[in-house]
Parts: sequence; structure tokens; C-alpha cells
Amino acid sequence: MDIAVAVVLLVLVAFVIIVLVRSVRIIPQARAGVVERLGKYQRTLNPGLTILIPFVDRLLPLLDLREQVVSFPPQPVITEDNLVVSIDTVVYFQVTDARAATYEIANYIQAVEQLTTTTLRNVVGGLNLEEALTSRDQINGQLRGVLDEATGRWGIRVSRVELKAIDPPHSIQDSMEKQMRAERDRRAAILTAEGTKQSAILTAEGQRQSSILKAEGDAQAAILRADGEAQAIQKVFEAIHQGNPDQKLLAYQYLQTLPKLAEGSSNKLWIIPSEVGEALKGIGGALGGFSPEPPAGASAAGGAPTTPAVPASAPSAGTAAGTAEH
Repeated sequence: MDIAVAVVLLVLVAFVIIVLVRSVRIIPQARAGVVERLGKYQRTLNPGLTILIPFVDRLLPLLDLREQVVSFPPQPVITEDNLVVSIDTVVYFQVTDARAATYEIANYIQAVEQLTTTTLRNVVGGLNLEEALTSRDQINGQLRGVLDEATGRWGIRVSRVELKAIDPPHSIQDSMEKQMRAERDRRAAILTAEGTKQSAILTAEGQRQSSILKAEGDAQAAILRADGEAQAIQKVFEAIHQGNPDQKLLAYQYLQTLPKLAEGSSNKLWIIPSEVGEALKGIGGALGGFSPEPPAGASAAGGAPTTPAVPASAPSAGTAAGTAEH
């Protein structure tokens, strides 16, 4: 009897524990649970402590309300110019209605993947390869608009769609690389030519400025030299006039200047002016102590010489000689 009572008590305790376990549920933060009562939707559980009716209420698997990131495998897409490109997509979505996500769609992740693939093919199919490679923002916007509109009744909000990679065929990649390399070479050649042009312009400008400055410097130097020579000549002229030189000194200075006429290897012939004779006469007179006199018979005006008149009473030379002998 005691054994039977103990067994009954154990059974009751176990039943109470099971009832408590089935009745008390704790929903974590950012999770949501759907409760079915007798197989029918009853309510959605929010985070916190909740009480269920054992064996009547059933709690379905909890749904994650946080934003989820799903990366789909590469999908082949045909562009408008009949080129097959492989596109990887990343979808950011969030469950906003646990009831709709549970009862409106069987597998919302698979549904989002298939919808993304079909929409991507429709959008990229209307673009050529160049537009598909350069219009990522436009493609992302169109995909997000279509997915958000289609998944709204599933209790899902698509916040963002990104194209992770667009891989064209290898032959197209090689052609694009060659094109880009040629474009870079062209730009490099243009920049080099521009640099050479600018360098030549600056060099020519510098040479022009240098020539101008050099010419101005030479002109200033010539002016200064001319002024200096003029002042020197003026000083010499004033000194000569103040010293009152005579004809002999001037003739001597003139003779000292003559040898300079023969300087230089190119001087093969030089002409002595007529004044040299007069200068030599002046020098000779100065050194000999007498001044040259005009020859006998020469007229004062420098005319032709005349025969001097001999008196009739004067004896001849022969007579004078004979007289002396006697």
C-alpha cells in the first residue's frame, strides 16, 4: 500500500513538473514566437515570460527579428549584348511580421533567393556589359524596389541589395585589360607630351628672359664704358690744354702712337700719313738744337728755287784759287 502511494505521488510530481515546463516559456530578446491553440493561430509571443496551456497550446520555432545577411551563390546572367556574366548578390532583410513569415511563405530565405535571381536576370538583361559594370547603384535600387514590394506580404522587409561581384568571361576580361592598358598608355603619352611642351615653353621663356637681361646688362656696361671713356678723354683734353704743350711734345707723342698701327698679325700694309715728315723734322730740330731753315733760293711761299745773282766784280772760283797759289 505504501509503495503504491509513493508511485502515485511520484507520477503526480512528474506530471506537475511536465506541466510547468510546458506552461512556462521565456522568449529571448529580438525573437518572436507563434502560438497555435488546437492547431490554429492564437497569438504571437513577444520577448519575456509567458504562460501556455499545456497540451493545448503549441509554440512554433522562434523567429529571429534581427536584420539578416544572406549571400547567394553566383548566378549566370545574359546581358543585352549576349554575354554571360556571373553575378554574386548579397541581400539584407529583416522579419517584421512573425505570423506572415510563418503562414504566408513556407521558406522565406529560399523565396528571397529565387526572387533575387529572377529579378536580377530581368534587370541586367536590359543592359549591355559596359552598363552592367558601371551601373551597380542603379541595379541595386531596382532589385531592392522589386524585392521589397514582393516580400512585404511575407512579413519581410528588404533593406538593401548589393552586387558583390560581376565576373565577365575570361576572353572579355582579357580584351578589357588590353583596352585599359592602351588607354593608360595613351594618357601617359599625353601627359608626357604635355610635360615636354611645358618644359620647352619654360626653357624658351627662361632663355628669352636671360637674353633680355644679358642685352640690358651689355647695354648698361657699354653706356658706362662710353661714359668712362668720355670722362677720361675730357680729363686728358683739359689736362693738355692746362699744360699748354708745345709742338715738340705733341710730335713726340705722335711718334709713340705710330707703332700701335702695326700691331696685330693681320696688318700687312700700313700707310704713313704726310704729317710724319713734319713730326720728324720737329723731333730732329729738338734733338739737334736748331730749327730747320728753308733752303737757299727757295721762296718764302715755298716756290721753285732761283739762281743767286753773282756780282760782276767778284772773282771766279778759278781766279781766286790762282791768286792764292801765287
